[in-house]
Amino acid sequence: MPKNTPPDQFQSFLATLRDPGQIAELFDYLPHVQLFVKDVGGRFMRLSKASLVMHGCRTLAEIVGKTDFDFHPPALASQYVEEDRRVMKSGKPLADQVWLVMGHDGMPRWYLSTKIPLFGHRGAVVGIAGVMRLYDHTGPSPRDYHRLTPVMEYVLARYGERIEAAQLAAAAHLSVSQLQREFRRLFGMSPGEYLLKVRLFVARRRLEETSDPVGTIALDCGFYDQSHFTRAFTAEAGMPPLAHRRRFMR
Repeated sequence: MPKNTPPDQFQSFLATLRDPGQIAELFDYLPHVQLFVKDVGGRFMRLSKASLVMHGCRTLAEIVGKTDFDFHPPALASQYVEEDRRVMKSGKPLADQVWLVMGHDGMPRWYLSTKIPLFGHRGAVVGIAGVMRLYDHTGPSPRDYHRLTPVMEYVLARYGERIEAAQLAAAAHLSVSQLQREFRRLFGMSPGEYLLKVRLFVARRRLEETSDPVGTIALDCGFYDQSHFTRAFTAEAGMPPLAHRRRFMR
């Protein structure tokens, strides 16, 4: 009979543990690294102590079963959830993504996030696990990202309003051309493209979780009218807003 391969041996070892999840307790001793585990529905299942503190919680009971929308501004939470979905759909890890995260103290901080899909016994994805670490503790100075923090905050607070490129540039004390160049260098998109993504992320969540009229969602999320929203949403999601909503109707 062939010997177990190293991965098989590790699986066998895990099966001997009374609580395999106790391995996650190691992250409680890494104050600059946050661990989080979510189920396929985006509900928190486990977090390290540093992650609990960042979310303003003292115990796991305060957060288990809740989602990012219970702790973060909708515009940010929508982006986190969208990335989680991409990882679970692809079944592949996603490493070192730069994210702006608003802590319970209201201070925005830049983090590097790495996520992996979690597979069940039958091979299907059942959730996601990830780690985050403050950008300040990863090596090079994040000054460039910090310079654009006011732009991100401006978009998150006013995505429902009419926003011009000059307003975003002024928030960062940059010229419009400088802002366009720096934003594309750091995020791979223009400020206008980011604004559109934020609007679409928030609109998608409202389509999935509310019965609000499409026209109301469109205006609340900063689109000129329902037709403008429908065109943008269809281009992004591959289907009109109402068709997307029907997928989540019970």
